[in-house]
Amino acid sequence: MQWEVVIGLEIHVQLSTNSKIFSGASTAFGASPNSQACAIDIGLPGVLPVVNKEVFKKAVAFGLGVGAEIALKSVFDRKNYFYPDLPKGYQITQLDYPIVIGGEVEITLSDATKKTIHITRAHLEEDAGKSLHEDFHGMTGIDLNRAGTPLLEIVSEPDMRSAEEAVAYARYIRQLVCYLDVSDGDMSQGSLRCDANVSIRPMGETTMGTRTETKNVNSFKFLERAINHEIERQIGVLESGGTVHQETMLYDPVRDETRPMRSKETATDYRYFPEPDLLPVEIDAAYVADIRNNLPELPKQRALRFITEMHLSETDAMILTSSRSVAEYFERVSEICDDPRLANNWVRVELMGQLNKEGLEIKQSPVVPQQLGDLLIRIKDDTISGKIAKTVFDAIWQGGGTADQIIEARGLKQVTDASSIEPVIDEIFANNPQQLQQLKAGKEKVLGFFVGQVMKATQGKANPKQVNDLIRQKIK
Repeated sequence: MQWEVVIGLEIHVQLSTNSKIFSGASTAFGASPNSQACAIDIGLPGVLPVVNKEVFKKAVAFGLGVGAEIALKSVFDRKNYFYPDLPKGYQITQLDYPIVIGGEVEITLSDATKKTIHITRAHLEEDAGKSLHEDFHGMTGIDLNRAGTPLLEIVSEPDMRSAEEAVAYARYIRQLVCYLDVSDGDMSQGSLRCDANVSIRPMGETTMGTRTETKNVNSFKFLERAINHEIERQIGVLESGGTVHQETMLYDPVRDETRPMRSKETATDYRYFPEPDLLPVEIDAAYVADIRNNLPELPKQRALRFITEMHLSETDAMILTSSRSVAEYFERVSEICDDPRLANNWVRVELMGQLNKEGLEIKQSPVVPQQLGDLLIRIKDDTISGKIAKTVFDAIWQGGGTADQIIEARGLKQVTDASSIEPVIDEIFANNPQQLQQLKAGKEKVLGFFVGQVMKATQGKANPKQVNDLIRQKIK
């Protein structure tokens, strides 16, 4: 039987605020366990939550970024359940009145196919704590530092039909929230986590199959593996005559498998009711308009500008707009050297290659945009060749100074004086008569041999184009 896969994602994004959603406790990552859980976060008697207004600003920015409707009135609710890392016995969230309603994003797949994924809603809520299993033999430790951390839960429609589509959608959401400064999107620190709802049905069927929810997947690689494994598992169950049960699943990356955690609850099991300690929050159209007017250029808009105005390829534009920091770095270098294509080549190949090699983000680059831009100017004005420029780049990376300082100190200035280059060419002609005759006979490939010999003799300081021209003039 042919099966159709149906996937929806719930993406939990940690908002990049300094304090928690209902308290003044810090959200900084890496503190010792339970050092950032205050009385409000753990629900001690007599405490009252107060909404952090910054979470609304970030939620609205996201909503505008996906073309959603912004609710001018939003209400908080209590979602009741017992779990060891939920100290209050309930989570404050939004059920019937979320801040963001609807919206959509366009994803691009590996074969360049584009697809629109619709968003159902995005709502504000607080995070729970974290259960620690690895360091306790026969016991579980509870770290409540994350309790009360502000989250925006982004719920998609079940529009995705493969793990590839799901990963492309999750990647775009991460890219977008980082561009908008809604979140830092650091999955290694739990700033973005995915719950994957997966079901299958016979091809052509319109009724949804029974879905499972694989919780808290914290990398794109694991998300793809978890979905593919769950697809295979469900197909195996159905084709063997079994029944898929509505369950909450866990993905185990060590065994590369999904397995049940518990039966999947429904909304009624959580006994939602309006949060009695928080009034409804109302914002006005002017507040939304102000946020809209201060939105940065979004990734797809920026990529389109790079293609139409800077004449870059779609592939290059997509790479350069993969993050806001990379795009801003590239634009600054391009502005300094006044050559977008040259800037593109050096940022994408030399800079990003070195960053990847050393495991650094672009904000940690030892080479700042001004330094790289100045280096590219020296390539353009023929002070140095592209080959020598790589040596200069390495020296800048190691803290050796500016391009001009390194060129001067190491005597790397390109030789462009024909009277200095011609004797070198004549000597190489004399030492290689056979190759010279081949060149004069029209064998163009031999030209590269002579250019290479001259560059070697001049320690790479001769201008390759000029060497090429001088050789051709001499054999006429």
